[in-house]
Amino acid sequence: MTQIISPPRVAMVAGEPSGDLLAASLLDGLRRVLPDGTRYSGIGGPRMKAVGFEAHWPMDKLTVRGYVEALKHIPEILGIRNEIKRQLLAELPSVFVGVDAPDFNFGLEQPLREAGIPTVHFVCPSIWAWRGGRIKKIAKAVDHMLCVFPFETAILDKAGVASSYVGHPLADEIPLEPDVAGARRELGIAEGGPVITVLPGSRRSEIELIGPTFFDAMELMQLREPGVRFLMPAANPALRELLQPLMDAHPHLSLTITDGRAQAAMTAADAILVKSGTVTLEAALLKKPMVISYKVPWLTGQIMRRQGYLPYVGLPNILAGRFVVPEILQHFATPEALADATLKQLNDDANRRTLTEIFTDMHIALRQNTSQKAAEAVARVLETRRPR
Repeated sequence: MTQIISPPRVAMVAGEPSGDLLAASLLDGLRRVLPDGTRYSGIGGPRMKAVGFEAHWPMDKLTVRGYVEALKHIPEILGIRNEIKRQLLAELPSVFVGVDAPDFNFGLEQPLREAGIPTVHFVCPSIWAWRGGRIKKIAKAVDHMLCVFPFETAILDKAGVASSYVGHPLADEIPLEPDVAGARRELGIAEGGPVITVLPGSRRSEIELIGPTFFDAMELMQLREPGVRFLMPAANPALRELLQPLMDAHPHLSLTITDGRAQAAMTAADAILVKSGTVTLEAALLKKPMVISYKVPWLTGQIMRRQGYLPYVGLPNILAGRFVVPEILQHFATPEALADATLKQLNDDANRRTLTEIFTDMHIALRQNTSQKAAEAVARVLETRRPR
């Protein structure tokens, strides 16, 4: 690789906790391949800040899910995008990296690219699953796409978008064989007996929509199997406060709320009940039987259903190309249905062995030294950037 001598300026925007994880991994790699003195700034979260990122706006300003839910935040989000665009066009960075948050970042990347700033996007949007028309916007906005799934590069090649498969940092971070006993010791829970980890989400809207159903499902499971214990990670005091009324309404649950440590809580589990999202990939890498669920407002659900191309929404099923774990969504997600499916995942040993094989193959395919590969791809874009 050609050496980059003068310290560049790298502008980045990440949205969502999953974007913070991806961006922090990329930043770690960039610090190894770019010169000392390189500046990294923009919008980011706590993981990015921990590796020296200058966050001019907090990432949670962009953390909004769903069409209907986003409407009231549009003026503020557009205001932030216009301001960061103004700043970047006034003082051109060496490269711009948009991490996830496609609706926000594509609208920022296109004018920056037109101004001569090379643009990289980390995580190809799910054009293979829904909203395939976005490929036209990608072609206009993105110089180089960093793909976390291996099948995405062929789709981008057909559209004339340069891309690199870099794998997923979670696959590098998580061991191939999870240490269940060690996780239970870390969390201070007994090693014997069945444990189910429940993850209803981290946003107020998610807790309000699916939290009561998840808690009712836990109560049903405990009635059927009195020895079962539940773990539920709370990432921060605000989330614990959201969960408190549900805990008060179910005082007899054998439930431990962990102070963060979501990965330890999932590692300690025999089965997982989880809201759809990136966390389902983490559960698969931890080789856990699981039930995937979600509830969104009716209109959001209708829009998503009509624009979708695949019969599944969970990442483990998407990557496997078939249903390997159950998905129970929207009005089908009753306490009874979730309890039945989760207990089946808990107690079906043959299914557990099959899933372990499937998820191990998935883990190996995604383990690509993402931090290094992604950083090298960005460095190549910097080396070949267009003259302004």
